[in-house]
Amino acid sequence: MIKTFRYRLYPSKIQKRTLESTLETCRRWYNECLAERKDVYEMAGVSVSVSQQQSRIKDHRRNNPYAGKTANHILQVATKDLDKAFRAFFRRVKNGENPGYPRFKGKGRFNSFGYQEYGNSFKLDGRRLKLTFIGRIAVRWHRPIEGKIKTLRVIRKNGKWYACFACEVEPQPLAPTEKEIGIDVGLSSLLTTSDGEHTENPRWYREEQSRLRVLQRCVSRRKMGGSNRRKAVKQLQNQHEKIANRRKDFLDKTVCTLVEQNDLIAIEDLQINNMVRNHRLSKSILDAGWGHFRQQLNGKAEEAGRVVVAVNPSYTSKTCSNCGALFEGLTLADRWVTCECGLSLDHDHNAAINILKRAGQARSGKSTAIGLRLPEEPAGL
Repeated sequence: MIKTFRYRLYPSKIQKRTLESTLETCRRWYNECLAERKDVYEMAGVSVSVSQQQSRIKDHRRNNPYAGKTANHILQVATKDLDKAFRAFFRRVKNGENPGYPRFKGKGRFNSFGYQEYGNSFKLDGRRLKLTFIGRIAVRWHRPIEGKIKTLRVIRKNGKWYACFACEVEPQPLAPTEKEIGIDVGLSSLLTTSDGEHTENPRWYREEQSRLRVLQRCVSRRKMGGSNRRKAVKQLQNQHEKIANRRKDFLDKTVCTLVEQNDLIAIEDLQINNMVRNHRLSKSILDAGWGHFRQQLNGKAEEAGRVVVAVNPSYTSKTCSNCGALFEGLTLADRWVTCECGLSLDHDHNAAINILKRAGQARSGKSTAIGLRLPEEPAGL
């Protein structure tokens, strides 16, 4: 499996200017390739392939002094990034979604460049990362890198530089625990398990919203292009980064605990992009980080040899987990459910039990649950 390891880079002043120059060269090449594709299709109705554009890189590096100081592989990756954007565009058109034609990247809107093959233009030199035309850059190795290094992506985020190594690693299965659990995500409680445990929703963004409003007003009051505006923007970016880091750290630790303690984890197959169209709940949903939670859960479970089953969320909250009866007139404001069969428990706890039951039905091949979606059987199980 492919696993990404991210490390903070500490370039010197000269190296930082070279990194920024390389990033700007890639941005201009990306925009040039996008303009070529757009113009050729409008005039001749023909699509330009990625191989045709990559064949021009040699001439481009010969004629452009900045591109001549940039590794050939970097421009090839930028061309592939554009091709990936077009593939996603055509996929959305085919599926009837909002297509979103690839955009030209303005300054500050292009923040990464990549290397294709370890040992070709990039390699590890002792405790430093050696990049062709840039030099040996100091790296903070906060954890050992694992597996075989395949590719590298250098990212600029909030004025800081990071190296993201994509490595091919072997799965590390954990010892079986013989435990299964269902999880219901929510807003009053971030997570509720089928065992009745609740994880409080920290509401990271809303806690810092008053501070963000002050910083945003400072940015809007500064003169465009001035040094004071750049300082205000920097403060606002730092605050947003702090919120994102707190959210990520909390969710990552929660996922690790769930994966270590359970063999099977059942979750709802929520369509978050559709749910955030509700403007009354969109901010709270995005602040909870449901998407990041599910992404991390799938990755950690695959590495540890655990099973994650996503079931259809229809009526999980409105169905009695004991007798299967539907609750009439139940709303989000109702936090406790009671049934004629004698069931009386928390609204989210009831939903988590139903989620776990549906996951069990899916794995046994039954389809009695409402709108059940059968997951694919993980490899090796």
